[in-house]
Amino acid sequence: MHDFTLHNISKSFGNLEVLHSVSASFPEASVTAVLGPSGAGKTTLLNIISGLLTPDTGTIGDFASATFSYAFQEPRLLPWLDVEENLRFALSSLHDKPKAETRAQMFLKEACLEEFRHSFPAQLSGGMRQKASLVRAFAFPSDVLLLDEALSAVDIKVRIELLDLFAGLWQEEKRTTIFVSHDLHDALYIADQVILLSARPATVMDSITIEIPRELRSYDADQLKDVERRLYREILASS
Repeated sequence: MHDFTLHNISKSFGNLEVLHSVSASFPEASVTAVLGPSGAGKTTLLNIISGLLTPDTGTIGDFASATFSYAFQEPRLLPWLDVEENLRFALSSLHDKPKAETRAQMFLKEACLEEFRHSFPAQLSGGMRQKASLVRAFAFPSDVLLLDEALSAVDIKVRIELLDLFAGLWQEEKRTTIFVSHDLHDALYIADQVILLSARPATVMDSITIEIPRELRSYDADQLKDVERRLYREILASS
């Protein structure tokens, strides 16, 4: 077990500095939430981690040789493929085709999507599309799973269901996961670590390890109120 690390990452677009000397560690096989105000560069940071963008300065360490899967705020399912075909498409780069098929069927079952396997995205509710998108990202056996607001575009009931689904899938395959969120409760519910970014140009304001085991947490519990208050104070101080 080791940490994936970022060291002194900075990024500008023209005269607009988005990230300024961001350094952070992401423990392998753990879940890290990245919080920060809108426009703080959270998505830019994910794109640098995954190699889609090159930082102006700094290094991304072992992320440079890692494989990634992504889930976004919009489901981004291929509209001409049904749910099962979307999963198979995500697995199409695997050389072991029987393994790919086994994984597709396993994740359909784990997410209770079997009865929707032949449904096209347009035939699904928003929550079901988001579930299929999350499962598709999990199905590909990447080193790192990146979630960019992937749980935010649904109502609270569906979001908690998706968080529980994520936790169950993660428990079976403990993938290094980084998820960007605006919702502090989501972060405290499933993250092992919370990284708080400042307003633009973003720097790391705080990094907190959550000691309470995930299986002992609940979405509306008071177990992490002290951490919540600390983060709220820092968020308000930076705005």
